Amino acid sequence: MFRIRRIHDDALPVNREAILQVKAILAEQFADAPKRDIDSLSQNLRDPFARRFRTILHVAERRDGQVLGFALVLHVPALRMSFLDYIAASARLTSRGIGGALYQRIRDEAAEAGVRALFYECLPDDPADCPDRSQLAANKARLRFYENYGARPAINNAFTAPISEESECMPYLVIDDLAPDRPLRRSYVRDAVRAILERKYAHLCPPAYVENVVASFKEDPVRLREPRYVRKDKVEDTPTKKIAPAERIALFVNDKHDIHHVNDRGYVEAPVRVARIMAELDKTTLFERQNARTRSLELVRQVHDAALVAYMRKVCLELPVGESVYPYVFPIRNASRPPTDLAMRAGYYCIDTFTPLNRNAFLAARGAVDCALAGAEAIAKGRRLAYALVRPPGHHAERHVFGGFCYFNNTAIAAHDLARLGKVAILDLDYHHGNGQQDIFYARDDVLTISIHGNPRFAYPYFSGFAEEQGVGAGLGYNLNLPLPEKVDGARYTQALGQALRRIRSFAPTILVVALGLDTAKGDPTGTWSLTADDLHGNGRLIGALGLPTLVVQEGGYRTRTLGRNARAFLEGLHKGASES
Repeated sequence: MFRIRRIHDDALPVNREAILQVKAILAEQFADAPKRDIDSLSQNLRDPFARRFRTILHVAERRDGQVLGFALVLHVPALRMSFLDYIAASARLTSRGIGGALYQRIRDEAAEAGVRALFYECLPDDPADCPDRSQLAANKARLRFYENYGARPAINNAFTAPISEESECMPYLVIDDLAPDRPLRRSYVRDAVRAILERKYAHLCPPAYVENVVASFKEDPVRLREPRYVRKDKVEDTPTKKIAPAERIALFVNDKHDIHHVNDRGYVEAPVRVARIMAELDKTTLFERQNARTRSLELVRQVHDAALVAYMRKVCLELPVGESVYPYVFPIRNASRPPTDLAMRAGYYCIDTFTPLNRNAFLAARGAVDCALAGAEAIAKGRRLAYALVRPPGHHAERHVFGGFCYFNNTAIAAHDLARLGKVAILDLDYHHGNGQQDIFYARDDVLTISIHGNPRFAYPYFSGFAEEQGVGAGLGYNLNLPLPEKVDGARYTQALGQALRRIRSFAPTILVVALGLDTAKGDPTGTWSLTADDLHGNGRLIGALGLPTLVVQEGGYRTRTLGRNARAFLEGLHKGASES
């Protein structure tokens, strides 16, 4: 068994290792491949238009990370064309369906991206054009393979014209027409041919040669060779716009979140929130649900004060079922003299009066952390997008205190774990300030914290989130607060988001973590803004366009009538933006 995943860059260790294996297969299977194609692979992935192509790499790999095969595609979005540069399996595995699976993935993704046709080169299967008989057999096999998908050489053109007197066995231009019900227009093919010759072969093809080959495509529409190996009625269907499993958003749901259910009147952080979101997500094929394993509390203790974790665990697990402790006395925080009474001590660790401790609060909070860490692990293993749908939320939990419905800071714990792989940016989109992340990372320069929120003059938590709070020590300049007024519509929000995204780009993180609060939406009982589902879709798309591996962790959002629709809109936009990046 193997999976196919897309590699966008070499920022993550798992990607760097895969690229090394791809280079080995490339050298093994294509002895005449230009050395620059091998050496520049990582650079071309980092700089999408270094060669005026967008370089796309797919790898087929086993669970242990062994790369079995790869496909390298050069995409020109403006021309709606892609050029298949290389596709190969390891020499030991050429007959195990790897090439077919990779090629089908390329076709599916091309259709999803709006590509009109796939172009590539194949050496000729005509004896007059290929004197090497052993090579001729391999050429026939390759063209037979592509014919199964309806791809055939373009005819009546000079693409096979030799570049110099020494040139021989020049390749055919093969076209996989992804829309065979529409004419393959001459102007489109000419533009594609020019892009191939001028961009990929600029070092080989003089301008006069390029002009001659482009002009040789005279027929309109351009014709492809009649099938030579496969009957027309046996050709594979054209690709459907489906999302491959590895390109879906990995979804982790805190299944036992509903054990934490506070029935007090007005307590809006209710189990129905997750159900409403899942009801919408289940309507799409955008997500691949995965299980989260139970983790130790070690990473929680690395982010939160060990005394806080121990207190919360002890109080919650000793409370009778159905009984809650509400903080209502807030002693001066003298670290040497916390209250001895556990109920009194709740106010020593909490910032408000509406975040109760009960038997299930600790268990649910721990399950939320497990999901966030599972999402982080998926990103670390090469997944592009992951979503931890959890409750209780976490972004108000600081190093030493909890509150705002939050017990452990799921977002911060996941970001801290991911920081071992490189710089991390946290973008908090909740209506309320992400005071937890600010407090936890305030003195660090490896984690950038950004929060777009209601001004603390009128919005919870009231005591933090001001623009002048920019970090301390090494962290000075690595905390950005963007407090906004009471009335904010989609256009005003997009302005603030643009400022946040510019700061993220300048920081150049390896990974992005989004604290997704949906209480920015119109009608939310805890907010005053008026963002719509369309606004949230657009915001997601802008964030996805950053092109970063992104973990989304659910935070607030309490208008259950629209919560699911808004979550789906944001995540669909995020996926759209990422697929276009």
